Amino acid sequence: MAARKRPRKKSPGRKATSGRKKTGRKKTGRKKSGRRKYSRSSRSDVGKEMHEYKRGKARSGRSRKKVKSRKQAIAIGLSKARAKGKKVPRKKSR
Repeated sequence: MAARKRPRKKSPGRKATSGRKKTGRKKTGRKKSGRRKYSRSSRSDVGKEMHEYKRGKARSGRSRKKVKSRKQAIAIGLSKARAKGKKVPRKKSR
């Protein structure tokens, strides 16, 4: 004989939810500022560096070694923008 599946009983005190659990996290009092962290022109500097990186022409530092990672190419672009005096946040110190 084949085993029959019984219908599952619903618990009486449970409400139907959308499936998403709400957390009791408090919102901080900090307000986000609408200012830009990076200037529009610094974006173009990073864009130029990425363009060189994608074509294998990007070089770094004194040694002029080839840039191998995307992150490194972005860092070089930001550094060049900083050197030109554009609005870019300071490097994080360790």
